[in-house]
Amino acid sequence: MSKPRIRCAIYTRKSSDEGLDQDFNSLDAQHEACAAYIASQRHEGWKMLPARYDDGGISGGTLDRPGLQRLLADIDAGRIDMVVVYKIDRLTRSLADFAKLVERLEEKDCSFVSVTQAFNTSSSMGRLTLNVLLSFAQFEREVTAERIRDKIAASKKKGLWMGGVPPLGYDPHPDPMRRELVVNEAEAEVVRQLFTLYATHRCLNLVTQKAEGLGLRSKRHVFSTGREQGGNVLSRGQIHKILTNPVYLGQIRHKEKAFPGKHPAIIDQPLWDQVQNQLQAASARRRGVPAGQPSSDAAPLKGKFQDESGDFLTPTHARKNGKQLRYYISNRLVSGGTDPTGWRLPAPGFETSVASLIADHLAEHASRHAVLCCNDALQSVAASEAVERLAHKIRSDGIRDATTLITDGSLGNGRITIELDADAIALSTGLSADDLNRNLLKIDRPFTCRRRGVEMKILAGNIAPAPDAAMIRALRNAHRWSESLKAGTPLNHLAAEVNTSERYLARVTALAGLSPKIQVAIVNGTQPVDLTLKRLLRNSLPLEWNAQEHALGFGV
Repeated sequence: MSKPRIRCAIYTRKSSDEGLDQDFNSLDAQHEACAAYIASQRHEGWKMLPARYDDGGISGGTLDRPGLQRLLADIDAGRIDMVVVYKIDRLTRSLADFAKLVERLEEKDCSFVSVTQAFNTSSSMGRLTLNVLLSFAQFEREVTAERIRDKIAASKKKGLWMGGVPPLGYDPHPDPMRRELVVNEAEAEVVRQLFTLYATHRCLNLVTQKAEGLGLRSKRHVFSTGREQGGNVLSRGQIHKILTNPVYLGQIRHKEKAFPGKHPAIIDQPLWDQVQNQLQAASARRRGVPAGQPSSDAAPLKGKFQDESGDFLTPTHARKNGKQLRYYISNRLVSGGTDPTGWRLPAPGFETSVASLIADHLAEHASRHAVLCCNDALQSVAASEAVERLAHKIRSDGIRDATTLITDGSLGNGRITIELDADAIALSTGLSADDLNRNLLKIDRPFTCRRRGVEMKILAGNIAPAPDAAMIRALRNAHRWSESLKAGTPLNHLAAEVNTSERYLARVTALAGLSPKIQVAIVNGTQPVDLTLKRLLRNSLPLEWNAQEHALGFGV
């Protein structure tokens, strides 16, 4: 009985492109070794496919490789039974990626063989051994990456330029062995003009317009491949990046720190300090308020809250029908991103919710006499009264008085946490910060945001019942009109009598058939927050009560 034919595809990869232009390179050597191995297994029915799947100069840390993607496409098409590689890490260096690849191969009954390591994935022991080897390969890759990062950090601390596109005003040193920047005088003059313009006008938008009028352009850079980049009109973001880049002060930046560089400065210290102070003042000023005009704290929670990814909530606004609408959004959305995990909260609702949470938290501790650490009855009563007065003041004056109490906060996983400042509470109540109960300084409450009609509803803390007058009125009309129809009043006569259309009357009357649970919830105001009259009338609800409750989110 003849052996079944096993169609074998050879995959080769090399991380760097060094030597790939040679007549016989590393990819050819890998392919030759794999071909010889397949030939040795001819008695088992192995047959090498003519197509080559090569990736030269691509890291094994990613699956986004042209040769690998062609290989996977052919596997999905059922053209390959066995993938042969020289070593395991030629296929991937990531354990997570390897697990995905093996799962994808198994779905198509395709196995994986390493020539030099004599393992294949057709057995559970082979898969276990491969996982162990890949763990070490991934560890080696991560250690190498750490060494590279450490080397870059150490070099930057010495003031060396570690490559990349040089900033406007500088060029790489002509000697490639010297990792330094040299001044490009023509571009340096553009940088000086930008700093001078901002120092004069103190407005990025105005500086952007002036720069365009003066013909100032971004850096034009030609890559080694011949591709050109830059030489365009400077945008507002590019100008801001230039104005805040310490490289123009003769420094090299690494993450949040700056170190003295080997290159000369373009901007002197007094001008740099002046521009940074002006930028800082402008960032705290309400957008749309002219320079020099004091801000009215239009965004009192700016810099106070972070989302679950650590991104700060940034104030922004939009205009609709001539009216300005304020929001707090995750900072990554400022540039127009579409990250679905980002927050976009209506500012008035968010500020009201935060103020209410703080006031309720303080009042609740005051009612339990849990304001101080000590158990002295007289002191506890006096402290509770002082904190209760502070809570009442926050309820009356809103977020303005609450902001000074907040040190930081965060949103995420359906919760909002707020840290309160002991010194600020002590200053507002006349108490000692050291005597305050630590639990008084920490707020952790449920928080979610749902759409209700055209309104974005913020739900924070314990939600009190909120009856919807429109739904209650519609429910009352539904029962009244239903009784009239049962008594024999024609639909068209009843519609004329109540001065509404027959279609609307029929849709409202159908609400009389809602389950008792839904009707009681509407009357009590305990219905889901996203349940509106528009939603009730727009959708055709099932007749079965349990199905109605499930469709409208009751008990889910």
